[in-house]
Amino acid sequence: MDPIVVISIFSGLILIMLFIGAPVKPLRFIGQGVVKILIGALFLFFLNEFGTSLGIYVPINLVTASVSGLLGLPGVAALIAIETWII
Repeated sequence: MDPIVVISIFSGLILIMLFIGAPVKPLRFIGQGVVKILIGALFLFFLNEFGTSLGIYVPINLVTASVSGLLGLPGVAALIAIETWII
């Protein structure tokens, strides 16, 4: 698709949401999920930065960021264990 078409579709959706109103609860749930995934990616980034001297490296992708973001530090520990012993 052309960028003009995409921008005009998003602009139209924003205008519709301004006039009608957005459902608050689903947007809040989606926003919290996105923030948790970003925090998980940040956890993995710091793990990779400080863990390379110990030979620990976990790739950062949507699945690993989701696991580490939703489960927190136990999720990061599980990813390290999976990367070390299984893969």
